[in-house]
Amino acid sequence: MTEQTLNTAPAPHPHHAVDHSDEGYNKALKARHIRMIAIGGAIGTGLFLGAGGRLAQAGPSLAIAYAVCGLFAFFVVRALGELVLYRPSSGAFVSYAREFMGEKGAYTTGWMYFLNWSTTGIADITAIALYAHYWSFFAPVPQWVLALIALAVVLSLNLLSVRVFGEMEFWFALVKVATLVAFMAIAIFLIVTGHQVGDTHAGPHLLTSDGGIFPHGVLPMVVLMQGVVFAYASVELVGVAAGEAENPHEVLPKAINSIMWRIGIFYVGSVVLLTMLLPWSAYKAGESPFVTVLSNIGVPAAGDVMNLVVLTAALSSLNSGLYSTGRILRSLSAAGSAPRFAGRMNSSHVPYGGILLTASVCVGGVFLNFLVPSQAFEIVLNLASIGILATWGIIVVCHLLFVRAAKRGEVERPSFRLPFSPFTEIATLVFLVTVAALMAGDEVGRITLLAIPLLIAALVAGWYAVRGNINTAVLDEVE
Repeated sequence: MTEQTLNTAPAPHPHHAVDHSDEGYNKALKARHIRMIAIGGAIGTGLFLGAGGRLAQAGPSLAIAYAVCGLFAFFVVRALGELVLYRPSSGAFVSYAREFMGEKGAYTTGWMYFLNWSTTGIADITAIALYAHYWSFFAPVPQWVLALIALAVVLSLNLLSVRVFGEMEFWFALVKVATLVAFMAIAIFLIVTGHQVGDTHAGPHLLTSDGGIFPHGVLPMVVLMQGVVFAYASVELVGVAAGEAENPHEVLPKAINSIMWRIGIFYVGSVVLLTMLLPWSAYKAGESPFVTVLSNIGVPAAGDVMNLVVLTAALSSLNSGLYSTGRILRSLSAAGSAPRFAGRMNSSHVPYGGILLTASVCVGGVFLNFLVPSQAFEIVLNLASIGILATWGIIVVCHLLFVRAAKRGEVERPSFRLPFSPFTEIATLVFLVTVAALMAGDEVGRITLLAIPLLIAALVAGWYAVRGNINTAVLDEVE
C-alpha cells in the first residue's frame, strides 16, 4: 500500500434528506397562488394602519426604516428560498432545523412559530371585530360574537382544501395590492399637479419642510424599527406554501425575488408619497394614513374603503396563520415533538389537527378580550414578535449550517442562492438581536423581554416531556 493511497479519504457524496412528515399533501397551489402569497405576506395592517402613528413619530425618515427592515426581511426569505429549492417541504424551517440542528432545533423552531401565529391570531380576530363595528350595521352585535364568526368562517374554509386556502389568499392579496396601486396613482397625480391637500399643496417640498427628513433626530427612526420589522412578519409564509406548490423550482425564485422590489415600491414608495401629500405632523396613531389623505381631498367614503381593506388584511393574516401552523405542527407531530392529534389529516389532505389547535388558542383569545385590560393584550402581541424574531433567526442559522455542509460536500447548493454568504447571515443575525434589544425601549417591550426566561423554561420543560417520544426516523438521508 503506497503512502498516497493511505492519505486518500473517500470524497463525501452529496446526500438528500427526505422528511416523511411531508407525505400525504396535495400539491395543488398554482404559480399565481404562490406569487400572491409572497406579496400578500409582505403587505398587511402594519402598512395600512400602523404607518400613521409611525409617521407622526419619525416623519419622512420612516421610509428609511421600512427600507432597512425590508432589506433584512428579504435576506431571511432569500435564505429560506435557497433551502426550499434544495428540498421543498411543508414543514419548511422546522424540517430544515431538523436536518441541520437536530430535533431540539426543530422543536424550538416549531413552537416559537406557533407562539407567533397563535398570538397573532388572537390579535387578528379582535381587529376583525373592531373593524366590523366601524359600520353601524354591525354595531348591535357583541364584539366577541363577531370575533367568533370570523374565526369560524376562516377556519371552515381552511379545512376544505389547500386550493381553497390559495384562492382566499390570492383574492385577499389582490385587494391589498389593487388598493395600494390605486392610491399611489392618485398620489402621483396630486403631487405632479401640486394639488391642494388640506391646507397645503402636495409636492416634494414637504419632505424637507417641517423639520426635514429627521424632524426629531435619528433616534426615533431607529427605535421605530422594532415595530416596523413586524410589518414584514409573514414573508416566511412562502416557504411553507412551497411544500404544496405544483412546481416550486420554477415558481419560487421569481416569487421571492419579486418580494424585494415590491417592498421597495409598496412600502417605501407609499411612505414617501404620504410625506409628499401632507406634512408628517398631519398623520396620527389609530387612523390609517391613507384615510387621512383621502378625507383631506374630499373623497367620499374614504374611511369605508380603507376599513374594508384593513379588514381584508386581518382576514388574510388569520387565514395564513391557521394554514402555516397546521403544516408546522404536523411536522412536529410526526417526530413526536407535538401531540399526535396535531398530525391528523382529513380526506382533502389538510392537516386539520394542527389547524384546530391554533384555532383553540384563538378562541381563548376571544375571552381574553374581556378578562384582561388592553395592556395585557399588548403583551400578547409582543409575544408574537419574540416568536417571529426567533423563527427568522433560526432560518438564518439553518442557512449558515446548510452552506457549511455544502462546503464539506455533504449537500448540494441550488443555483438560486443568498448573495454574499456568510456576511449577509451574520449581518441579519446582528440586526435581529438589535431589534430585540430595542424592545427594552418601552414599558410593554420590557415586560415582554422579562417573559423570555419564562418562555425558555416552558420550552425546556416541554422538551423533557416529549423527548422520550422522539422518532428520529422521520428524516431519512438518501444518496
